[in-house]
Amino acid sequence: MNEITADLILDTALEMAESTSWERLHLYQLASRLNITLDRIRRYFPQKDDLVEAWFDRADSSLLEFSPGSEFLSLSKGERLEHVMMIWFDRLSSHHRITRQMMAYKLEFGHLHLQVQGLMRVSRTVQWFREAARLETTGLCRILGETLLTGIYLLTFAYWLTDDSREQQKTRAFLQGHLKRAQRLSRIAVLFET
Repeated sequence: MNEITADLILDTALEMAESTSWERLHLYQLASRLNITLDRIRRYFPQKDDLVEAWFDRADSSLLEFSPGSEFLSLSKGERLEHVMMIWFDRLSSHHRITRQMMAYKLEFGHLHLQVQGLMRVSRTVQWFREAARLETTGLCRILGETLLTGIYLLTFAYWLTDDSREQQKTRAFLQGHLKRAQRLSRIAVLFET
């Protein structure tokens, strides 16, 4: 048996959910599969939604592990944003259906605590997009730019959840279109200056 780690627990949970669904995955089943107690899972993941957060943390990590070269830095801000945002979406694509189910679970009526947590995650992920894309705006430009980027991210994520195209090509086109429109709208914010 492999050493029990948070990564092993998450990978096993994703694998099990792929054979049924995220909602039908129960932590006692996961513990049984790993031949551990529920308390052992709780040490890493105090609630089932913490597995979801760990899954999105992996997408954030993929984004943050990106090491840009001079070619990337010569791109426009919009092109850099597109690149780093697609790294994030690409990381989630291996469990696209399960990610969609995770989001449906979070958005269920009565899961207000998960929705509030989700708002914090959106803010954090948008900040990582800005850092990975090397955006250097400050003050009002930063505030307006973050607001615009948050909207683009949420719209693109909602689109991605139902995108069945090869390598998310429809999502990429959707994102490109919104970033181009944002570039035109953001002359005041100078968010996407070339």
